[in-house]
Amino acid sequence: MKKIFIISLAFGLLLCSMTAWSASTKDELAAIKATQAEMQKDLEEIKKLLKEGARAPAAAARPGFKEQIVSIGNSPYKGDSDAPITIIEYSDYQCPYCARNFRDTMPTLQEEYIDTGKVKFVMREYPLSNIHKNATNASLAALCAQKQGKYWEMHDIMFENQKQLGLDNLKAYAATIGLDTGDFDSCLTNKDTQAELSADMASAAKLGQRGTPGFFIGLTDPKDPDKANMSVNINGAQPIDRFRASIDDLLKSVN
Repeated sequence: MKKIFIISLAFGLLLCSMTAWSASTKDELAAIKATQAEMQKDLEEIKKLLKEGARAPAAAARPGFKEQIVSIGNSPYKGDSDAPITIIEYSDYQCPYCARNFRDTMPTLQEEYIDTGKVKFVMREYPLSNIHKNATNASLAALCAQKQGKYWEMHDIMFENQKQLGLDNLKAYAATIGLDTGDFDSCLTNKDTQAELSADMASAAKLGQRGTPGFFIGLTDPKDPDKANMSVNINGAQPIDRFRASIDDLLKSVN
């Protein structure tokens, strides 16, 4: 009730201040009344949500990360397939922190570890559709580009144009990177592609991933490069030194 009182008081003060403001035309007065009605509607919705939250039982805690063996399967990757270290990133193309990692950290990670054969870098999709309306279609676009052998080209162009990820934009990017646009368009609504996205989301849940970007680092199985023992979890856009520390520590165990 205290939260509702505070919110009500805040809205009341704002409504009073708006009412006191002198408008010079009927249109301005009508606009004020419409705004007041909309704000009152928002207040009622907030009250409703607070009441529902008070009645709802406590949600079960999501499992945190636990060291585990992960199969790479058909996920797109950069680097040598049998590199001693495997990194999996779960990403959302509308996530600003994912874009920061792409821009600030990945170039050095690519130069120092992927290109030198030390790291196999795997990408998986984790669109946060509840806050990013274009994220799911962007992830589907990436998977469709993968089917034509151009996952990383689509990955890069979407992060480079993060504020333009509407469906028409995605189709334009497909043409720009040389995809068969007819196949691409069909793929976006294909149930198999959606199942692949769901599989990525399920694998994230199994690892305890909650947001983006999320990284899991571990030793590649020397007898079966499809598998890696994920032992380190890094969340958020982190500087390259955070990755260096974890990677170099793991490399010591195989040298």
